[in-house]
Amino acid sequence: MQITEIYKSIQGESTHAGLPCVFVRLTGCNLRCVWCDSEYTFTGGHKMTVEEVATEVERLSPTGGPHPSLVEITGGEPMLQEREVVPLMQRMLQTNYTVLLETSGERPLEKVPDGVIKIIDVKCPDSGAPDTFRIENLDALQPHDEIKFVLSTRNDYEFARDFAFKHNLSNRVNAVLFSPAFRKDASGRRDAAHCLLNPQELAEWMLADNVHARLGLQLHKFIWDPAVKGV
Repeated sequence: MQITEIYKSIQGESTHAGLPCVFVRLTGCNLRCVWCDSEYTFTGGHKMTVEEVATEVERLSPTGGPHPSLVEITGGEPMLQEREVVPLMQRMLQTNYTVLLETSGERPLEKVPDGVIKIIDVKCPDSGAPDTFRIENLDALQPHDEIKFVLSTRNDYEFARDFAFKHNLSNRVNAVLFSPAFRKDASGRRDAAHCLLNPQELAEWMLADNVHARLGLQLHKFIWDPAVKGV
């Protein structure tokens, strides 16, 4: 498979935010979100076998403690490499890792192993990649999965709110996440001024509409300079 990077850091998003995590970042994406902070994954990378990737994950975060170690398969869009990434996820589950899969849901997800926690980033209207979520993937949801909406405008918020209500997401998955997008050129200051949508304003909208969702901020961008990669 084509790999951009493998590194250990603090999980910055999802209900696992704040926990140590190994990130396996695959190369390649077929979407072009206007706020994407991972454009460096679109090309390049280097080939690794499933065994080589698993060995590197195990080196960075050995198993054997009282709790399973956390690993996230991300990109790019990892499901573009389904033939290799599914066996990798199976291998990680078999060796007692908690496995997260970050995906747009544009690719079919029915072959993702049941034990994997899917974090599905449904693209909103102003993302630059609207209407790309494969609605059939709702049938592949497990109770432990999470649905994320990255928001940059009021229009995005209303789409996410209505999608969540229409599909009864709060009763289908472990968490529904509303996350303000960060500016692509964010650097230096580590604060919410870099968000395209003011988190306070988003929180007020969610409270007013009684949306059963979790407001999520990208924790790693408040720990390190938002421009830093590999953290």
